Amino acid sequence: MPVIFDQTAVFQVQQANDIVDIISEHVSLKRKGREMVGLCPFHEDHRPSMNVNPQKQIFKCFACGAGGDVFKFVQMRENLTFPQAIERLAERANIKLKPARRARPAESQDAESAVGGPDVDPNRLAKVNAWAAEHFAMNLRDEAKGKIARDYLAQRQILPESVKAWRIGLALDPGDDLLKAAQERKVPLDLLRQAGLITHDNQDKFINRLMFAITDVTGRLIAFGGRTLDGTGAKYINSPTTVLFDKSNSLFGLEQARHAIVSSGAAVVVEGYTDVIMAHQHGCTNVVAALGTSFTAGHARILRRYAKKVILVFDSDVAGIEAANRALEVCLSQHIDIKLASVPQGKDPCDYILNSGKEAFDRLLDGAVDVLQYKWDRLREKFAEDDTLAGRKAALEEYLQAIAVGLPAGNISPVDAGLLVNRISTIVGLTSTQINKELNTRITRAARAASYDAKNKQVPAADLGQGLFAAAQREILEVLLNEPRFYKTIKGAIKADDFDVPLLRQTAQILFEALKTATDISLQELLASVETAEMSNCITRLARDGEEKGKYEARLNAAVDLFDRQLAANAADRPGDAKDRDEFLKRVYRNTRKDNPHNIGMT
Repeated sequence: MPVIFDQTAVFQVQQANDIVDIISEHVSLKRKGREMVGLCPFHEDHRPSMNVNPQKQIFKCFACGAGGDVFKFVQMRENLTFPQAIERLAERANIKLKPARRARPAESQDAESAVGGPDVDPNRLAKVNAWAAEHFAMNLRDEAKGKIARDYLAQRQILPESVKAWRIGLALDPGDDLLKAAQERKVPLDLLRQAGLITHDNQDKFINRLMFAITDVTGRLIAFGGRTLDGTGAKYINSPTTVLFDKSNSLFGLEQARHAIVSSGAAVVVEGYTDVIMAHQHGCTNVVAALGTSFTAGHARILRRYAKKVILVFDSDVAGIEAANRALEVCLSQHIDIKLASVPQGKDPCDYILNSGKEAFDRLLDGAVDVLQYKWDRLREKFAEDDTLAGRKAALEEYLQAIAVGLPAGNISPVDAGLLVNRISTIVGLTSTQINKELNTRITRAARAASYDAKNKQVPAADLGQGLFAAAQREILEVLLNEPRFYKTIKGAIKADDFDVPLLRQTAQILFEALKTATDISLQELLASVETAEMSNCITRLARDGEEKGKYEARLNAAVDLFDRQLAANAADRPGDAKDRDEFLKRVYRNTRKDNPHNIGMT
């Protein structure tokens, strides 16, 4: 059952975690006036639409509506409940938290539904992964048990400093080594199962494997990759999908490479764990890997938040070339510059760096080929080598697909697309009209798929009501969120229960309750008391809209007038509520008299 923390402790945690620092771990931010801007991670963002205000310690996306304080960002980004976000940031700031009390079932129900129920706590999974990493590291250090694995690392020339920095370890055989260690330390087996460290029949997931720790960009240990040491099973296996880990949206080495990627503007993507470690060991610190899986749109979206350019480095064998070709099409759908570098002589990047050094690897990256040039070379090569109708058709379709994906994303201009069509017609024997017809069909299909994905990733818009009465409710809240001192002018005259838009009523309840005991309250303090992302988005939007409109006193006067007239009209339409109707009418009269102390300028 989730805990509820003392509000003073919550505010302490909030103050200790600067929102710019936290968001910068997930998004590359640039200064724009008094604020910072970056690509919003909560929707398919192609231009910086998320603003971060360092003074107010809030963020707001003007495209999808996401907004709030540092707690809400972590909540939404890492799929945590409000108490879990507090714990996560407290741990980051080395603040010891003591729960004030346990939440009642009714209080915890909504929060738990956000992460799939009370049994799955991402923070606890990260901690059990960290414990397992220490156990694997201890196995590797053991003089007898770890010898074979240490010999392999020495043979691959991975230095002891790299072993420690990358938290490399060893999973032993027999298949219950981790399980027995957990039982001795009284680690709950359910946690091990949820983290994918043991199977449902109580066997270790990783047996006789060199273990690579996979962290997210913030340094949380989210999963493991294991390389076989005896040839049993697949060469590499990863942890299964958990609430912490999805290999299609995770990159090995991103924590270590993030700063270099931002400063250089380029991200280098290789295939394997050892490729990344060897690159960093030789000073190429902007290198990451796609965890042995195909490069996905999720990987491209992550890198686009940090890098202007992505260079894909794949093995030069047939499998590597085909993997690179698939990855290029994925990257073309993103607003990012993509290039391809191929390691010569059939080597992988790890061996190439070892044999040729950092300077040669840098030259390889400098000579990376533009994606369309690479695709064009493939088309011409296939037409030269394959004279069958099926082979040539497949080559042409591959090239047209690249144009169809890159054109709507802005990676190919309409002028360039026209020139490319003319180039195609010279070697395939079709007219430009025929090629354009096929291309337009593919563009329509690609645009429809992109629109569907964007729609399904959009943060649901908050329902703030329609009509004049809802507008008056919004105006009142917009003013009070920016100028809380005006609350004394409406205190007692307008109650939170008078608001008929549910989200606005909840906002009024939170705001009015806070202002009963404080003459002033900051937006940051108010957001620290809000648990749901929906409520946080609503408050942040209202505060931002109110600040942009200004003219607080005049707007409040007009809104209060409309508000009370509407309430009086509602009461007059309800037979049998004479007492309530008289009360509403008195309130209207009181708030429209010129000599009324509650009146703040209305005539």
